[in-house]
Amino acid sequence: MFGDRHLIVVDLGFGDAGKGATVDWLCSAEAALDVSAVVRFNGGAQAAHNVVARGRHHTFRQFGSGTLSGVPTLLSRHMLVEPLALAAEARALSELGVAEPLSLLSVDERALLTTPIHGAANRCREDARGTSRHGSCGIGIGETAAYALTHDAPRVADCRRPEVLRRKLIALEEHYGALLAQGSHEYDAIDDLVDMYREFAGAVAILPDDRLAGFAAAGRLVFEGAQGVLLDEWRGLHPHTTWSTVEPRHARNMLSRIGEPASVLGVTRGYLTRHGAGPFPSEDPALSIPEPHNDTGRYQGAFRLGHLDPILLRYAIAACGGIDGLAVNHLDALADVRTTTGYMTADGFLDSIECGPWRDLDHQRRLTELLAGATPVLADLPRDIPRYLEETLGVPVVLTADGPDRSARTVRVAAAA
Repeated sequence: MFGDRHLIVVDLGFGDAGKGATVDWLCSAEAALDVSAVVRFNGGAQAAHNVVARGRHHTFRQFGSGTLSGVPTLLSRHMLVEPLALAAEARALSELGVAEPLSLLSVDERALLTTPIHGAANRCREDARGTSRHGSCGIGIGETAAYALTHDAPRVADCRRPEVLRRKLIALEEHYGALLAQGSHEYDAIDDLVDMYREFAGAVAILPDDRLAGFAAAGRLVFEGAQGVLLDEWRGLHPHTTWSTVEPRHARNMLSRIGEPASVLGVTRGYLTRHGAGPFPSEDPALSIPEPHNDTGRYQGAFRLGHLDPILLRYAIAACGGIDGLAVNHLDALADVRTTTGYMTADGFLDSIECGPWRDLDHQRRLTELLAGATPVLADLPRDIPRYLEETLGVPVVLTADGPDRSARTVRVAAAA
């Protein structure tokens, strides 16, 4: 599948499966795939894609995970852009030896802005939920998307129009006034935000549209997804989901407009993880697997571990409309891991779950309720995990990893001619 023109990388779980490490390898000299750009097609600054390469570690949030190899990033119109976090990430990349990181960045002017006002409102809302939190990262992603549904929301283009941006920020602050008054989460003054965003506009390439055709003409594109399909706003286990379309719909649509083909590469660990609240049928608190780059977050909640779950993986593949290949990570950490062959539920024994119609939140709520009470039926994990997954999921495993470093990745199927 690496011979196909472009690649779309999606996480088939609840996130944290190794998308960033996979994209880093695809963009590296070791892969030799002639990648011209990494395109971020969903999510925002809540992403945390950990990459370890040649002694360097970075947690990619908005920059594409090909940055350590000097591959440019395009933040598409579907991204929620947080300029202050981008500036901080650029400084961190500079300290790792990346020359002028912001020069590698292009941003679609139509992308929504996530501001500190959104973030403060997000944290106030989650605080009010108490023990019933949804599992937010507390950055303001959901507030950004929700506000834009009914209001004239701040967008990247406004960073070049100070008076327009100031008006929109004042309206945003007034909209959240009552909610913000319930908490003590501070944020920068509006005039200071306008000044900082104007500096951002002068430091990055802001494009009047996604200019995807130009990037595609220069070489292969790698579309880097954020979060996981099981958190998708329309396919995930509602309400413990993200305000973002995680499955590859947007990436496919972007490519279809320029008439370019792509293959979808699904990413999973050899076991499952979940960060924060929500159903997790194969969860096992007795599993003890070192996790150096993920921890409990104040708003996101605990980092949870569970056994391999082909049932959820098949569901995610169906939610993607099918995939073309699998990347399987963390194969070095499976000593106590087993595999899920079914669930005991209120509806009896199930070894599959239905992927309902797109945007059918009633179906997703019923699925959430069903899986919240499910007990996994476990079996020993076969020795050859890639072959087991191929037989169980019906998809070829093309890339494996038995460690966190870029050098731990192995191509399992030869690249197409």
